[in-house]
Amino acid sequence: MEQQNQFRHYVKAIYRLLVILFIMVGMITISGVYLLVDPTLSAFKKEEFNSTYVRTIEEDEDKIENGVHLKTGLVEAKGLMEVINNCTNCHSSKLIIQNRMTTERWIETIRWMQETQNLWDLGTNEKIIVNYLVTNYPPKKKGRREILTNIEWYDLQD
Repeated sequence: MEQQNQFRHYVKAIYRLLVILFIMVGMITISGVYLLVDPTLSAFKKEEFNSTYVRTIEEDEDKIENGVHLKTGLVEAKGLMEVINNCTNCHSSKLIIQNRMTTERWIETIRWMQETQNLWDLGTNEKIIVNYLVTNYPPKKKGRREILTNIEWYDLQD
């Protein structure tokens, strides 16, 4: 009986050691996986905010440099804000910049947007917007390059 009790005691001791070893291996594994996911240990770092200066969106909202509205890329001129307020609500200003049209084509485009894209009635702003667009984004006069003339051609040798 004494040997049985001693054997049980050894089994319990080995069982406790195995449980402790299993827990340690589990903790090391979890730590290793966490280091793979977040090597900087950012979850344990205290966030520091620089409260000396917080830039707000309103500061840069209407900033213009070198005659260009920075937020939209549109040319600074009379009617710019009307174009921003009425056109860039639905599409990018890049769409305006890449399209260069005559007065008639700009008006046709506005009518198309009103009929098919739910553009609201621009009222008195329409004339201001069209004037801005025609003045700053008219059709480009230059098309294809000129025909090459006075060229000395040579024969290719085999």
